[in-house]
Amino acid sequence: MSIRSVNPATNEEVKTFIPLTKDQTIEAVEKAHDAFGQWRRSTFADRAAVMLNVAGELRDRTDEFAKIITLEMGKRIEESRREIVYCAEIAEYYARGAESFLADQKLDVADADAYLHFAPIGALLGVMPWNFPFYQVIRFAAPNIMAGNTVLVKHAGIVPQCAEAIQTLFDTSGLPQGVYTNLFIPVEFVDSIIEHKSIRGVSLTGSEKAGGAVAGTAGKNLKRSVLELGGNDAFVVLEDADMDNVVEMAIKGRMVNTGQSCVASKRFIVVEAVAEEFLSAFASKLSAMKMGDPMNEDTDVGPLSSEDAAVRLAALVQKTIDAGATVVLGGGRPDREGAYFNPTILTDIEPDMPTYDQELFGPVASVYVVKDEAAAIELANDSSYGLGGSVYTKDIERARRFAEQIDTGMMFINQPTRSQAELPFGGTKNSGYGRELSHLGILEFVNKKLIHVKKAS
Repeated sequence: MSIRSVNPATNEEVKTFIPLTKDQTIEAVEKAHDAFGQWRRSTFADRAAVMLNVAGELRDRTDEFAKIITLEMGKRIEESRREIVYCAEIAEYYARGAESFLADQKLDVADADAYLHFAPIGALLGVMPWNFPFYQVIRFAAPNIMAGNTVLVKHAGIVPQCAEAIQTLFDTSGLPQGVYTNLFIPVEFVDSIIEHKSIRGVSLTGSEKAGGAVAGTAGKNLKRSVLELGGNDAFVVLEDADMDNVVEMAIKGRMVNTGQSCVASKRFIVVEAVAEEFLSAFASKLSAMKMGDPMNEDTDVGPLSSEDAAVRLAALVQKTIDAGATVVLGGGRPDREGAYFNPTILTDIEPDMPTYDQELFGPVASVYVVKDEAAAIELANDSSYGLGGSVYTKDIERARRFAEQIDTGMMFINQPTRSQAELPFGGTKNSGYGRELSHLGILEFVNKKLIHVKKAS
């Protein structure tokens, strides 16, 4: 069965790819293991030279790569360009920082010279999603390659052209064969790769179901794993917030990547004193957004990643409406070709409704009105997810106290959850475990080895 690249703006097939056989897949794993034997002995300067070449290619070919993203999964072209530039920043960050991040760490003991030495562990598998098809791969590959590991990537099936382009990017940047390997494989092969003796760890960004399956296989085989799963980020508006900034950030937080982001703002929790003002302004701004071809610079709302994604979202929204939720805006799909969904606002959502504790991957906002700050904290924490969140108030000390009480891996004040090379990224609860980006990201798949030298008596 071939791997199909489909343009979600038209639902037309663009290109097909032939997947690897099981034997070819195992051969690729073994080549990655063999390459590790040499790559682990490379210097940080050698690795950095390659990674800076990667960054340079990303910057020089931004438009070319951005068009592949937009063609294949529907991201607006402006956002696609930003994704490529961000990838270059991540590559540069680890190229310049890896050596210091992994420098020996002296331990304070009285009777010996002792230190931690950080060493690469081997070949790693990355199972990557489609929603940020370059960024997700680069944030996994860059730190681990700089640490001296080798990586294999099973990318999402709907972005094969992106996967192919990333492989070529690494190949032409001087990376030795086998250090980075794209795998065009069916998902059924993932377990056998994790189980292979040469694989030392696995990182997955995706759904809870996929994360549970990967973690289970990794655990049974005593392999390290990092999981970045779903999110249901709260966007909390307190009564003293700057409403102009709040509405601007609400649009930005909910509509990033047409709402298809694990850290997109999804649950808008607003204290009742300003709820009417917020809802009116938010609906007005959303309704004014222009839907269209994601390749056009003036498009505000592009398609979802696939027709299947649009059908699933429509079904979930309709179930919530049928259960009694109020539609303030939108609520369904437009009458046009492609995998589009109208910007939507739902209110009056109760705990027994389908969308209360499910991640809505698309341009659908759930708005909740609460009495006060205490009720906002309670509702924000009433989620099986714990990825990110944000709170809006002019009182920064109040915001800090609020943020510290929310059970998530990340909290932002007066702006939505965002990603940056220097900032650790990851969650709690059903949003997964482990951290990516920052100095913490490069420490997930290294051996933190103690070296102890007894002092002469």
